Amino acid sequence: MDKSPEVPQDILRRIFAILEIPDLVRAGSVCSSWRAAYTNLSTGNCRLQQTPCLLYTSESTDARGAGLYSITEKKAYTLTLPDPPIRSRYIIGSSYGWIITANERSELQLVSPITGEQIALPSVTTIEQVKPVFDDEGAVCSYEYWWYTGDDVISDTPSVFPLSKLRHFLFYKAFLSSDPSTGGYFVVLIHNPHSQLSFARVGDDKCTWLPPRSYYEDCLFKEGLLYASTTIGEIHTFNLGAPAVTRKVLLNKTKDIYCERIYIVQGSGGEMLQIWRSDAEPRGEDEDETDSDLELELDRDKFVNNTTAITVYEVEPASKRIEKISSLGQNVLFLGHNQSLCLHAEEYPQLKGNHVYFTDDDFLYTTCFKNNRRDIGVFDLENTSSEEITTP
Repeated sequence: MDKSPEVPQDILRRIFAILEIPDLVRAGSVCSSWRAAYTNLSTGNCRLQQTPCLLYTSESTDARGAGLYSITEKKAYTLTLPDPPIRSRYIIGSSYGWIITANERSELQLVSPITGEQIALPSVTTIEQVKPVFDDEGAVCSYEYWWYTGDDVISDTPSVFPLSKLRHFLFYKAFLSSDPSTGGYFVVLIHNPHSQLSFARVGDDKCTWLPPRSYYEDCLFKEGLLYASTTIGEIHTFNLGAPAVTRKVLLNKTKDIYCERIYIVQGSGGEMLQIWRSDAEPRGEDEDETDSDLELELDRDKFVNNTTAITVYEVEPASKRIEKISSLGQNVLFLGHNQSLCLHAEEYPQLKGNHVYFTDDDFLYTTCFKNNRRDIGVFDLENTSSEEITTP
């Protein structure tokens, strides 16, 4: 019997590029030819248009299983990721469909949840403030963590952390300059002490430190430059590809005290946006504002952190000022432990224009209260109210 002709790979990739993620995963399991197109999708000449999904881990699934919640279908799926088990890892960022994880030795890896591809990053011991401690047999048994920044020595004595514990103190967020599947890219880390910057380019065997400044909150790449925003609203630029990386100031501080978390994102028209996000004071799920601090301290497992306000500003580089925006129109923002993102609702009809989709990313809350109820929702910028995407 004659074998049916196969659909060319380039055509399959173009079709797959417009499928939502659950349909894309299902298509990749049909046959070997479709699997090949699915696996190599990001290296083709296709513009991926999948609606973002929530990625999470749960004790109710296998240790290698990651939950994937589809906003379009309002349905949860499970993806099986390669070892080490995803539930044993600490996720510190998401960019271009990849997640950046720290394993039980606090070493970093890039992982594509869709294809299962993994890429090891330079060792954690190449970060400026981390030094390996060796046992009698010459194996790394713990890490020294030195408390200094580019302009401040916090302590002359290092802390010593077990291999699996360093990641909870060291890493805040991570970002990619482009899809690793396409070749050249940079990885940027915001790490402690005091939220400093380090980076590595593809092929590097060590991380490069970017002193002296600290207290960075968010990063984005635009036109070959790294833009990094601080807790007081400053925006600094770096050309990571230059022989000598220097810092330039795009925006001076926009606030005097740190009370909101700050994000930067490129708008659909190419403009740069700065977003301020406020939280209510953490309190118990079943407690009102009259409960005493002592009662809250006795029941740490019920602490919750709720987003109460989100304000959007447009950055004006010429005047080095920001101007408040009353509406995003049909633009949609995604904020959280991911690379901040702006999409247009006309291209993603399942999304709500002038809304912000958000997840937890407060460092203390996500590290100290990892098993507590999560702050996940959609914020309506018009009426300044939020609703759940799904029950956390």
